[in-house]
Amino acid sequence: MKSRLNSLAGMAVASVTILTLSGCELGPKKVEQTGYRGTGGDQVTAVKRIAAQAVPAPPFELPADGGPTAGETYQNVKVLNGLSAERFNYLMASINNWVAPQTGDPNKVGCNYCHNPENMASDEKYTKVVARRMIQMTMNINSTWSTHVKQTGVTCYTCHRGNAVPQYKWAMADDPNATIRLMGNKHGQDTPTSAVAFSSLPYDPFASDLGGNGKIRVQDPHAVADGYRGASIADTEKTYGLMMHMSSALNVNCTYCHNTDSFSSWSNSRPQRAVAWYGIRMVRDTNENYISSLTSVFPANRKGPHGDVYKVYCTTCHQGLNKPLGGKSMLGDYPFLRGPIGAAPAMEAPAAPAPAAPVAAATVPAPPVLPGQGSSN
Repeated sequence: MKSRLNSLAGMAVASVTILTLSGCELGPKKVEQTGYRGTGGDQVTAVKRIAAQAVPAPPFELPADGGPTAGETYQNVKVLNGLSAERFNYLMASINNWVAPQTGDPNKVGCNYCHNPENMASDEKYTKVVARRMIQMTMNINSTWSTHVKQTGVTCYTCHRGNAVPQYKWAMADDPNATIRLMGNKHGQDTPTSAVAFSSLPYDPFASDLGGNGKIRVQDPHAVADGYRGASIADTEKTYGLMMHMSSALNVNCTYCHNTDSFSSWSNSRPQRAVAWYGIRMVRDTNENYISSLTSVFPANRKGPHGDVYKVYCTTCHQGLNKPLGGKSMLGDYPFLRGPIGAAPAMEAPAAPAPAAPVAAATVPAPPVLPGQGSSN
């Protein structure tokens, strides 16, 4: 009897241990010292999450630049009209491989995903309107936000990876425990999701921090906050949720950007923190001026539970690597995506007024040097 009780007790302890560790990431880790000894500047990487990200070969050799332009050859070319027709066809073939479904309804695969095969110039399919705007977005990122993407840049494939809709995206979260009662209302947290690395932190820090201009700050260390450096506890938890997302998206730990001597100090931070600072602002610009502006164009099945369109965050591009696609640049095969090619026109909706004006090139700010403590990113 005593042996049986001991066995049951052992099983109970084992079960509790498994449940306790379920929030931890088990398996081998790669540890690399990235700072001075004693500062905690070590990079800890989950080896099992380091997966090769293949880069597709171009459909054929990059044509020479010259000859009739796409605008001279085809009708209704509004963004790439100054590109040679041969290079235009080369890009269309690539986008077909990067984005368009290859199986399913014949009217919705390959070129037909965006085009009416009876009238290729028509804008009747919303996917063509969206694709046009996404090309503008790609060129804006490469030309305006080199402070984040450097010379590596991005292409449609960086996000799509062969999917019509990027696998990793976000919209305003639908609270799975929504209730008007005080008891049982989790207030948008304590429901672990992959978006915030399965933590109990708020699972939608993105609406304010990546879809808006929320202050990404932590609580002020002073007894009475001065209203500049600090944030409420609720906003602080959102900041931590966003940091958990960034850590998981890049498969890095906090010291990839921060120094444990003082997380808030910019002067003690690694250069990667400034790159991340620009990245946050790049994502905000992308979501606000290129994706949310398409809200009236997207059908309901391409929107989140609150009716907003799906937007990008760090995982959309990085997908578990600190450099998307392992740092491999595709722009050598697609130099025209560095943009801009001529003036970018207003986004146009089919059979409806354009919901957004042309987006001017963003003025890229400099990372702040904040006084005192209490700042995060």
